[in-house]
Amino acid sequence: MHGTDDLVHVLRRLKLSGLLQTLELRTQQAVDDNLDHGEFLLRLLSDEIERRDGKKLQERIARAGFERERTLEVFNWLFNPNVPKSKIIDLATCHFIDRHENVLLIGPAGVGKSHLAQALGHRAVRRGHEVLFITAPRLFAELRAARGDGRYERKLATFTDLDLLIIDDLGLMPLRADEPADLYELIRLRYERRATIITSNRTAAEWPAVFGDPLLASAAVDRLRHHAHIIEIDGPSYRDPRAHRAPRG
Repeated sequence: MHGTDDLVHVLRRLKLSGLLQTLELRTQQAVDDNLDHGEFLLRLLSDEIERRDGKKLQERIARAGFERERTLEVFNWLFNPNVPKSKIIDLATCHFIDRHENVLLIGPAGVGKSHLAQALGHRAVRRGHEVLFITAPRLFAELRAARGDGRYERKLATFTDLDLLIIDDLGLMPLRADEPADLYELIRLRYERRATIITSNRTAAEWPAVFGDPLLASAAVDRLRHHAHIIEIDGPSYRDPRAHRAPRG
């Protein structure tokens, strides 16, 4: 008992107390399979690496702010043949993040834009990227609050430095006050430095009306589209139960 207590104390000082979760199992395995000391230690430490990687993954998922489980694995590809599955799967490799490219998911409400955006975000998190999913109204609200208490530059930097920023539902309502300038500045700072996904029910031709400023709209759209994968989706609403019914033969 004394030796076990000493081991626990040493592992905690080394910040390796997680090894205790599989120590007994691996010790019995070493006896049963006649493992040498090196193999036993390798398996025990591999357990700790897997545990830490899993913990970091869960922390990144929590920071990303996804809405429930929105992954490619649970996406219903059959409900709308207009969803370009091969293109989405290609984006799921996350090479667009390494190349600092953008993804614009355009289409009416309910066609699956938000789900697909978050699914790509999940893939990015699994590859070790820092991701944030945020609705456009909340994004502007946070920047507005930060401007009011002197944290604007720091808040802008947090959005700028993310490997992947996902802005959902841009264009549901016209931008007001400082919002056009905020969006332009965010796009400008991330341009060719970070990847961005935007979902919107507005086409690029409609963006000037959203901005309320044709010059800002033109400058923002030019940067977004320069290195962008533009995916336009039409068809039935993903939220309509009738869209998920099997066709009658």
